[in-house]
Amino acid sequence: MTQYPMTARGAALLREELNELKSVQRPKIIAAIAEAREHGDLKENAEYHAAREQQSFCEGRIQDIEGKLSNAQIIDVTKMPNNGKVIFGVTVTIMNLETDKETTYRIVGDDEANIKENLISVNSPIARGLIGKELDDVVNIQTPAGTVEYEIVEVEYI
Repeated sequence: MTQYPMTARGAALLREELNELKSVQRPKIIAAIAEAREHGDLKENAEYHAAREQQSFCEGRIQDIEGKLSNAQIIDVTKMPNNGKVIFGVTVTIMNLETDKETTYRIVGDDEANIKENLISVNSPIARGLIGKELDDVVNIQTPAGTVEYEIVEVEYI
């Protein structure tokens, strides 16, 4: 069975979403289906079909989350000593050596990735290029615009 890396924060967010789906969304959908059934003929009942479609989506998402949580390998870097090495879950600040622009990323699982919040997937080109490197290392990352040279200026286990 394949284990998927996930931060403690990511696992908590998924559990929260699962709870919301099971305790709030699912009962709402069941009530909507019951109400739509009362309207009679189900063949031409758009409300009924919409509610059933919503139920299908909700149940699929519940199964998806439960599957991910059951196969999750939760990694909490706050409990590890900071040795300056870039690993899954760390917050890393890199500087583009050409432009001197600094960017901070947190390396997370695929489900948590959100570039707007500077959360990058462990499978992204930047993360793959940084994993295993250490503070003050210079790394070459292949980007769509070509190879970019970065220096690792800070590694935080937060």
